Formats: sequence, structure tokens, C-alpha cells
Amino acid sequence: MIYTIELLISKLTENDKSGYDLNKIMDAYELANSSHEGQKRSSGEPYISHPIAVAYLLLDFKMDTDTIVAALLHDVVEDSNVELSYIKKRFGGDVALMVDGVTKIGMIPLNYTKEEQHAENIRKILLAMSQDVRVILIKLADRLHNLRTLEHRPPEKQRGTALETMSFYTPIAHRLGMNELKEEMEDISLRYLDPYGFKSIDEQVSHRKEQRELFIEKIMEMITERIGEMEPVPSIAGRVKSNYSIYKKVIVDGKNFDEIYDIYAVRIIVQSVIECYNILGIIHDMFRPIPFRFKDYIATPKPNRYQSLHTTVIGRDGIPFEVQIRTVDMHNTAEYGVAAHWKYKVGLVAKQKNNPNTSDTGRLEWLRHVLDQHQESGNVEHISEAIKTDLASEDVYVFSPKGDIITLPLGSNVIDFAYAIHSQVGNKMTGARVGGRMVKFEYQLVTGDIVDIMTTNSSSYGPNRNWLDIVKTSSAKAKIRAWFRKERRSENIVEGKNSLERELKRNSLPFDDELILVAAKELRFEEADEFYASIGYGGTPMTRVIHKVKEIYNATAAAASVSEADNINLSESIAKKQSKGVVVEGIDNCLVRFANCCTPLPGDKIIGFVTRGYGVSVHKSDCANVSSEKRDRLIKVKWVHLNDLYYRAAIDVVAENRVGLILDVTSVIFENKLSIDEINAKKLKNGNACIEITLEIANVEQLKNIIAKLQKIRGVIVAMRRDS
Repeated sequence: MIYTIELLISKLTENDKSGYDLNKIMDAYELANSSHEGQKRSSGEPYISHPIAVAYLLLDFKMDTDTIVAALLHDVVEDSNVELSYIKKRFGGDVALMVDGVTKIGMIPLNYTKEEQHAENIRKILLAMSQDVRVILIKLADRLHNLRTLEHRPPEKQRGTALETMSFYTPIAHRLGMNELKEEMEDISLRYLDPYGFKSIDEQVSHRKEQRELFIEKIMEMITERIGEMEPVPSIAGRVKSNYSIYKKVIVDGKNFDEIYDIYAVRIIVQSVIECYNILGIIHDMFRPIPFRFKDYIATPKPNRYQSLHTTVIGRDGIPFEVQIRTVDMHNTAEYGVAAHWKYKVGLVAKQKNNPNTSDTGRLEWLRHVLDQHQESGNVEHISEAIKTDLASEDVYVFSPKGDIITLPLGSNVIDFAYAIHSQVGNKMTGARVGGRMVKFEYQLVTGDIVDIMTTNSSSYGPNRNWLDIVKTSSAKAKIRAWFRKERRSENIVEGKNSLERELKRNSLPFDDELILVAAKELRFEEADEFYASIGYGGTPMTRVIHKVKEIYNATAAAASVSEADNINLSESIAKKQSKGVVVEGIDNCLVRFANCCTPLPGDKIIGFVTRGYGVSVHKSDCANVSSEKRDRLIKVKWVHLNDLYYRAAIDVVAENRVGLILDVTSVIFENKLSIDEINAKKLKNGNACIEITLEIANVEQLKNIIAKLQKIRGVIVAMRRDS
């Protein structure tokens, strides 16, 4: 379908011609048309068809003149020479704000990663949305039309757009209560993310289409016959669960298609809340309800203000189906969310904050939380984290001892609950009871839990760093980071430095002050201590740090191998450790890395393998991965003696399971003054225990010595080196 201005005007007339400023809309169209003149979409259609389509979609939400104008102009600043100041002067401040909000950031610093650029764009959208929620409505309509025409884009662009949609736009649409739009975006995205899975579900749904239609029609007739005398007569409609919703249960959860009880559904729309409950009684009288499949979202609305009664029943044919019962207002809210009751002043979060009586205040409460967290953490990447977790499509509803309802994402634990109540409750938390019994901090909450948090008044008490790996919500993570940043700076520096040193060793990278300082400045830190402190309290993800250090280290090594003149000055320690104790025959300053498949140690016979772009990979001579067809890329290498170099070596210990086993193993290691990088223990099916240890070892002889001592521990069946 090609969208034209004539089609848009026709739609405007259908909606309410007198309610729109047609002159202003046509003025915007003319500017957009001239600005996009000569531009084509991937489909070959004139580009102007896209902004018209976005405006057309927004008319379904009964949006006002300024929103339609902004939709027509939303790509003008980004794709032409039109300045935002000109749009403000010609169309007003509201239109300019919306256009600016949906315009991608043009000048992002060169040292920003793709993830940071994406997070910056999200941050800009959310900030504009906090001033005017119409920004995100335009962006959602823009994304929906791009999805509908995604078949004209290259495969990598299709997948990228679909992934971004699922990680950002569908959670936003869910939290705004825009269910119809969300489901369409999910279904289209699934088609590109898992085409085979989508096709499988679509074929099963299509195969049963006739059977489904007959079944739903029969159920609707039965219900109509029973409640047909009500005044006014309730509206009854049938529906089928979206392909993506079915996909999650069949493909992801592993359920059989016939095990999904709510594939078929009947929706009954009445005039009042009391009628909802009356109809529920009638439905339960007509059909047998399935236990524990009743949900009252009228008494306990979802965070996005969704309200409805859901019950799953079994018909006379033995086929389960869901019945949804709601009022007209509830239905409009369920389908169109924040746009269902659109009023300009309701769209302003700032005004809502001062007017808690507005109906959509709670719907946008999460937005303030996300922005507040960004202000606290100062890290734009945490915004993406908040979108993925806090705006998840599934929630749990738990209670405080006083009966207050706290809504949290599925998978949240008691620490998340504590921080949801207040920062100080989380910071002073010492334990938790659920239903009157003590639980671990990792306990995952389920709907209906009554949670009692125990706290201390001790000023020296605070959260544990391990909580950052346990909590689910970005809100809790942000508050924990904020506490450590404020209260434990010196501790953060030590923790961050130690953590970085461990990770660098694990990745066979040198811990060098000059290299670290370069990486810190690349990541926008002025000094090393500030950098270490950020790592220590979790403000800067370690994966990002290691990626940056590797990037600088490899660039330095590559420059050194090309030309002395272009060489970035290496400190003495980098130059010394670059070879990692291995000399490559005939090559100076060669980048060396050890193969993970065989983890060679000094004393092992070794061979080098030239890898394109990564220098020389060192393997044990008998490594199975050094195959005969690659002999032309093999090169001689040998060990050289460096006293302060250590290497990762893995040992597996299998022993009779008993109390104190791990203590005995670690004691032997510490007595031999060896450093443990990693240790994991598990119980085997035969009842024995397996302990996997990664140590820092100087050479093969030291490894053989520690294995021999581990072998002497009571109950140990075997201790051996693990090559991969």
C-alpha cells in the first residue's frame, strides 16, 4: 500500500475534519515533500510516502494536529538542510520538540561504541518523551511502518531492525498499554529473527483456522443466547493468540500446541464493572473453570493500567478457551494504551508529577525511574539495561506485610523488592521472610508472596557487591552502584584494580599502567583511580573495559610490526610481556596468544600457527587442532625464561563427595602459594564430586607437582590436567 496525501486527507475527514487544522497539516506536507524530493525508499517508492504513512497510523489513535504535523516532518531535519529552529518558528515549539525527540543524534563522539550510540539515542527519545509522550507515539508509528516494509531491506538490516524492535520498542509499547501495536511488531520481528519458527507456528494456526472459527462461533452463540437479554447488549468477539505469544510457549517453553489453553479466546465488552463480575458468574455456570486460571486485573491492574477479568474454561467439546471480560473504557485502554484517552496535558510527565490524579500518571512512572537511574549512574548503557529488564512483558505482584502491592519484573528477588520500597530499605537489608519463613537473597518472588524485609540501624552496614549479580531490576542495580560510588570510593579503587588485573590475566593481556591509562581516557576518564573506582562499583562494565584494552593493545602491536616510525611507544613492561615468554622464529615484536584448546605451559613442546589479523597462536605440538592441511601456516616457536610470567592452567579433581573436600583442596593450593583464578564444584550422577580449578602456573613442572599433591588428598579418585 502506497500512502499518499489524498489518502491522509480522506482519513482526516473520516476521523473529524473540523477537529484538525488542515492548513497547518498541508503546510507541513509541502515542506516535507520538497525536503524529501528525489529521495527513494528501499522499495523504490518516493520517500514522502513514509512520513505520510506514519501520520496515517497516528490517526488511528485520534492524535491531534501538532502530532500529525510532527509525523510528516519527523525525518526532515535528519535527511535535509532544514533546521530545527526553522520548524519551531514555522510550526511552533511543540512540533519542534517532537521532531527533535525522534531525530537521531547527529554528532556522536567518535570514541562512542555502537552500544553507546544506541543508548544515547534511546536516552534522547526518553528525555523528549518525559516532556511530551507524543514523541514515543510518533516513534512507534515510524517503527511499525518500517517493519511493515522490511522485506525491501538487506537481510542483516532486517535482523538488526527486528532485534532493536524487540529490545526497545515492544517493551515501551507494552508499558504504554498499546497491545495491538505491540503484538503486530512482535509478529513481524519474529518473522525475521526466526523465520523457521514463525513459519511453523503460522502453519499450525492456519491449518486449524476453519476448526477455530467454527469453535469460536459456536461458543459466541451459546454466550449470546444466555446474556442476550441484557441491556445494553454486551459486545462479543473472538480472537486468537498472536503468533509470537504462541511461539514463546511452543518453541521457547517447549509446550505442545494443544497444551496452550488460551490460544482461543472470547472477549465480552460491557458497560460497567458490576456487569463484568455478573458475566463472570454466568460464564462459570455455563462452562467448567480450570483451577488457578482466573485472573482479576480489575481489582489489581497491571502496571500499564490494563484491566480485565480473565478466566480459562473448558467447553462441552473438551477444548479449553479463555474468556476476557471488560468495560468499553478498559477495552480501549487495553488496545490503545496511553493514546486511548489522549489529552495533551495528560501527555506531559512533568505536569503529571504535580497532578497525581491524572489517569495515566502511573503508566509513565517507570519513565521517571529510568531517567533518575541514568542521572545517578551517569552511564547511558544502563538505560538499555533498564528497558530490557524493568519493562519486561511479564510481571509478578507481591505484597508488603501492610498489604501494599509491589509490581516487579518476572524473576525478581527479595533484594529487588527491598529496593523497590526505598533505597535505605535495600541498603540496610539483612534478611527477608516470605510467607513467614526465612528465604535466601536469591529467592525468586512469585505472585501472591507476602514479603517482610529485615533491616539494621548500623551505620556501617551496606549492600554486598555480589548483589549486583543477583538482582533483576535495573533500579536495584542503580541504587547499589550509587551506594558504593558514594560510600566506598577507596574500596572501589582497590576492588576495581584487582578485578581488572584478574580479567587481563584471564585474557592474556598485560597489566600495564600506560596501557590502562590510555584505555581509561578512551572511555572518558581523566585519571586511573577514577577509572578503577567506576569498575569497582559496577558503573563501567568489565566486558567493555576488556574490549577497549584489547583494541588498544592489538593496535599497538600491529603498529609495532608495520613500522618503527608509526609505533605507539610501549612501556618497558608491555614490550617485555608482549611475547608472553615465547619467541617466534624470524619475527620480532610479534603478537602472541595461547590457544584455548590445549593451553600450553612452559615445559610443553609447542608449535606456532599464523592466524590472520591475530599474530601467532601457540599450541602444544600434539594438539589435535593443528591439522595437517594447515602445515603451510605453522611456524617454529620456543619458550624463553621470564620469571614474573604466569599462565592459566585447568585441573579437574574427581573425588568421593564429603564434607570439607573443597576446603582440603584449596588448602593444598594455598600452601603451595598458587593463585586460584576460578573454582567450580558439582555433584556427579554417581554421587562423586567434580571440582574444576583454574590456577596461575609458572610451568609444567609446577603443574605436575600440585597435581601430585592433590592426588594425595583423602577420597580423591583422580586429579588431572584439563587441556580444553
